[in-house]
Amino acid sequence: MPLRKLAVTSVFVLAILCGVPHLAAADWLLTPYAGLNWGGSAGFTDIAGDFDNDFKEQVTFGGSLTWMGAGAFGFEVDVGYSPKFFEERTDDPGFGYAGSSVTTVMGNLIVGLPFGGQSGAGMRPYVSGGIGIIRSKIDDVDNFFTMESNNWGFNGGGGVSFFFGDRFGIRGDVRYFRSLQGGEPEDELDTALGSLHFWRGTGGVIIRF
Repeated sequence: MPLRKLAVTSVFVLAILCGVPHLAAADWLLTPYAGLNWGGSAGFTDIAGDFDNDFKEQVTFGGSLTWMGAGAFGFEVDVGYSPKFFEERTDDPGFGYAGSSVTTVMGNLIVGLPFGGQSGAGMRPYVSGGIGIIRSKIDDVDNFFTMESNNWGFNGGGGVSFFFGDRFGIRGDVRYFRSLQGGEPEDELDTALGSLHFWRGTGGVIIRF
């Protein structure tokens, strides 16, 4: 399962980082979040030919685990889940979906500014970007078919973290996601842009340890 392989690899990398002695002073941030997707669009093919779809804004949720070395540079594993992603804006789309979802698993590099230092209250603006897997699934209303795909993709964006003390804070984050061509993750990575893309805005609670 590609998503499982990527998640296991990401956790393994984080475990190695955690085990290196000189990283003990670094920040580890666990951030569960919720938010909204917007600007979602994708191209699909059915028996009637090709057509493009623009999708409604939908709720999304997930979490990230971040390591920040010296508060300035870091690595993040971000997992997001968006149910009912492929619901069209039109009231009568002529093509029904019984259920759909998009799951993202990304490994990102982060550059931040540790205003206020690495302990106590403070603010940290940051930018983030990386690559990973975008998994999409669609079931039609008549259960005639199910479309599932796992594609390489990338994300980029940024946000601001506010810390109230040594342990807790909040985060606002905006990112852009886009799939890449090339089929399954086992295939050779194709840097050509895919058809699935969307924006994601989230807010979360930070646990620093």
